[in-house]
Amino acid sequence: MKIRALVLAVSVMIAAVLAAWAQAPKPASPPGTAATQILGKYVKGARGESYQEGKWIEVTYGRPILRARQNIFGSGADYGKVVNAGSPVWRAGANQTTRFKTEVPLIFDGKQLPAGEYSVFVELSEKAWTLVFSNWPAQEKYDPNNKAALWGSTGYTPEKDVLRLPMAVGSLPFSVDQFTIAFIDMNANGGKLAMMWEKTMASVPFTAAR
Repeated sequence: MKIRALVLAVSVMIAAVLAAWAQAPKPASPPGTAATQILGKYVKGARGESYQEGKWIEVTYGRPILRARQNIFGSGADYGKVVNAGSPVWRAGANQTTRFKTEVPLIFDGKQLPAGEYSVFVELSEKAWTLVFSNWPAQEKYDPNNKAALWGSTGYTPEKDVLRLPMAVGSLPFSVDQFTIAFIDMNANGGKLAMMWEKTMASVPFTAAR
């Protein structure tokens, strides 16, 4: 009887936890990660090949969803105003400031980005996007009184910019519902950092610094 009672109590507890989890509100813009490794090599071992000595590059960001909205970036003088939400640049996502970490120095457009962690922003215009790597620290939780770190791009100013890069902007043959950052056209030494939302894709090539 004691065992049955214990099993019943545990079952009730598990059911309660699952019910609470199911009812927990999901964030409107779920967090996302894009990651890749470069400069590694495949080494044969007793259990087959394994990738070794690769250097990580990782982006963490919030992923807003269209939810049936159209022309999310706007046009003309209003281009970018919706996603910028009153800031001079876009946070390249949602919620917390987008963060970019690299274990190896990277070359973008002939300019070197040292290994480290950076905040990422995009300066939007209808004919061109500019990718911005910045030394602005990022807030973990929104604090309007914290002027030493940013939440998203609120309070952004350019004096902490490390690198500003033109992005190639084009149209996709399909619509991407959830904003996506991805590494595309990758090889052993580099590739492209791409951002896609609705029918717009912007990208910038990079290679590892030797």
